[in-house]
Amino acid sequence: MGPVTRAETAQWTETADTEAGVARITWRPAENARLVLAVSHGAGGGIEARDLQALAAVLPGHRVSVALVEQPWRVAGKKLAPAPRTLDTGWRGLWPALAAPGLPVVAGGRSAGARVACRTATELGAHAVLALSFPLHPPGRPEKSRKDELLGAGVPVLVVQGGRDPFGRPEEFPPGEHRIVEVPYGDHGFAVPKKAPLTQDQAMELLTGAAAEWLDGLP
Repeated sequence: MGPVTRAETAQWTETADTEAGVARITWRPAENARLVLAVSHGAGGGIEARDLQALAAVLPGHRVSVALVEQPWRVAGKKLAPAPRTLDTGWRGLWPALAAPGLPVVAGGRSAGARVACRTATELGAHAVLALSFPLHPPGRPEKSRKDELLGAGVPVLVVQGGRDPFGRPEEFPPGEHRIVEVPYGDHGFAVPKKAPLTQDQAMELLTGAAAEWLDGLP
């Protein structure tokens, strides 16, 4: 475990050594927290993603501590994500730090991070999975479905999906135990067109509200 730095604001960062390299966790702790939500980024961006930052701003007010996870490849400054197996290795190595507060941990992430959370949920003992922009298939390749990862999570799953996500629109998802919430007009990054009847702020409010309600309802 690396050094911990605490800012005067309600945020602190730690590093963790994993078999895939050094990872980083930025904590947004909640007072009297009852859950930890650990969310990681996708293959093309970092924890600055609008949905991850929105969750980190809102959920501590619902007694959910948020852990923003940066995979080792991102910490190392690489531009391309490694193979899924390596992503899973990094996530496993982080898990002891995520579980350290002694609270149930909801695994999550956006895009590739959502896939990692689903693939490892049962193995790591995740309480549930929050899947943001789950990449059901590559754009234009619906036959390359990743539905088995989603359906095999083995824990309660909330999928929040943009209405025009090329990696899988909400209506493309298979039936299952998971719950799906649509962000109308949102793309893979939940960006909405300027002419849409939904503003960007409203889209994020919908996303964070759905996540908060679902987390509040978890046993």
